[in-house]
Amino acid sequence: MRLLERTFPTPAENLACDEALLDAAEAADGPALLRFWEAPEPFVVLGLGNRLHEEVNEAACHERKVPILRRCSGGGTVVQGPGCLSYALILKADESGPLRTITSTNAFIMERHRRALRTVVGNATSVEGVTDLALGAPSTSSGPALKFSGNAQRRRREWLLFHGTFLYNFDLELISALLRLPSRQPEYRQGRAHRDFLTQLAVGRTQLQRALSQAWGVVPGLVEVPEAALAELVEKRYGTDGWTKRC
Repeated sequence: MRLLERTFPTPAENLACDEALLDAAEAADGPALLRFWEAPEPFVVLGLGNRLHEEVNEAACHERKVPILRRCSGGGTVVQGPGCLSYALILKADESGPLRTITSTNAFIMERHRRALRTVVGNATSVEGVTDLALGAPSTSSGPALKFSGNAQRRRREWLLFHGTFLYNFDLELISALLRLPSRQPEYRQGRAHRDFLTQLAVGRTQLQRALSQAWGVVPGLVEVPEAALAELVEKRYGTDGWTKRC
């Protein structure tokens, strides 16, 4: 697996990059990749099927000049920006392996990430909902689990994109200001407001990247970003109101 550390100037380019890398792997049969990036400015990103008016406080976003975009994968609406490490995995889904279905892929990757993070945050990390990572567990005496990572996937015929975020030094109050309570909630959330549901890791970006890189066994190597395909995706999809407001 190759490592790519690259952040583009705009949210649209960063979201388009993940899909462009997936399409390139599907067309050329690889290579597998782990990408890290971190947006220099906050932005809101809707999951593929999320309804804009249900999930986002549009007036607050407009007032703060925070752009709203939509990604190509499912999952809920999130806010990304400085202090929120984003990653993307490009993996081949072998028919007989643990990535053969959506459900098995979720279980395999989330458990690998949970184990990887034990080296930096200890044993308190748990997989909650479908693709959340949290500190603690609902049954503990210290209270319900607190989410610090959300994840989602997009599949092609033979390759898949699995991407997500890790909160480590983010302005959590910004999430409360920009997002409504989600229309769909995992049971472990227990109806909690954003400020009572979310937390962040008391570790640095370098520690997070090192733990995940080791977990996936990345090796040095040149990664060619499909710049033309990325630009086309921005022009026709990620940079357009039609795509963002499709739901």
